[in-house]
Amino acid sequence: MASGPVTPINPLVADVGSPPIPEAQSWIRRYDGSFGPLINLSQAVPGNAPHAGLLERMAAAAGSAAGSQYGPINGDSGLRQSYADDLSRLYEGRIAPEDTAITAGCNMAFFAAMMLLAHRGEAVVLPTPWYFNHQMTLDMLGIEPRPLPCRPENGFVPRVEDAEALIDGAVRAIVLVTPNNPTGAVYPAHVIETFAQLCRRRGIYLVIDETYRDFLPQGMNRAHGLFTTEEWRDTVIQLYSFSKSYAIPGHRTGAVTADAKLVDQIAKILDCIQICAPRTAQGALPWAIDALRDWREDNRAEINRRAQVFQDALAALPEWRIESVGAYFAYLRHPFPGARAQQVAEKLATERGVLCLPGSYFGPGQEGHLRVAIANVGADVLSGLTERFRGLSL
Repeated sequence: MASGPVTPINPLVADVGSPPIPEAQSWIRRYDGSFGPLINLSQAVPGNAPHAGLLERMAAAAGSAAGSQYGPINGDSGLRQSYADDLSRLYEGRIAPEDTAITAGCNMAFFAAMMLLAHRGEAVVLPTPWYFNHQMTLDMLGIEPRPLPCRPENGFVPRVEDAEALIDGAVRAIVLVTPNNPTGAVYPAHVIETFAQLCRRRGIYLVIDETYRDFLPQGMNRAHGLFTTEEWRDTVIQLYSFSKSYAIPGHRTGAVTADAKLVDQIAKILDCIQICAPRTAQGALPWAIDALRDWREDNRAEINRRAQVFQDALAALPEWRIESVGAYFAYLRHPFPGARAQQVAEKLATERGVLCLPGSYFGPGQEGHLRVAIANVGADVLSGLTERFRGLSL
């Protein structure tokens, strides 16, 4: 029986590629186990379990009648208060609960922020290599992701002068991600603050994604000083994720920090796409923010130790050059000039049982790189990567 004509869908969605991680994960079905168990370094997943006390409190929240009901659009008041207090302490500024909104993960926070700031035909400056979900979001909204190249010779830190050259009447915001996904680069505070000055001068917003802020290098307790004065309210929107810091990615809990007037506008968007963020984690996180400071600090030390172990493992293989490393990630230049990054990553997965992501997933000009999620596994596993990488050929 003949089928009827195909009913069209929104081309802005249809033209966006499928999520790339499932494609990469499909490669491991062809690995025969000859080098030992699979080492999955693809999607950034906490390599440790949540704290037992947090699990207990989430179980209690999930089992309560109150936790099964709708909550406030912008998040439960207890979490917004605790989170605002923590931000004020950390950044030495004045951040009120009304300046925050709790979202169903940081990807949703980004989506809401972009929908707030720009519309179809406008542009947002996005450093490359970029986090692919950021680029996908902008494409689906009809907003141009305007690439801001970040170069290995600069440690993948964006340059303000390069960004200013990209700003025209269509640009509504600049996005920064630090510590960065995919490169792991940690942007110096003075660079971030200079970007904020640029955005203020040009009348656009700075959106700073600090998903990995609790994994900064030891001794670096905050990424910037933007919140120490009230000027941030006209310029800055900060995004955060509780997923990595508290090892609860499945509970989808993120946050937006912006001036209360902007948060009121964001609430319109959140009401249409989430109604309220999941309640289980919201019921337990106010306790965790204060009670688990030492636990989070121990996790930070462990993640930084894994970064060093990874560097040590590849030190014997100088043909594999680590061009940037920090927080959850390392950005690795592969030793096969002219080869496609996907070809190299697929070979590593199918022949050596090491799954990482090709640089081509992260924007133009990245065929020479692989992204490695070093936080996913323990130091003992990372130390065994030397033999997995040694002698790989195409």
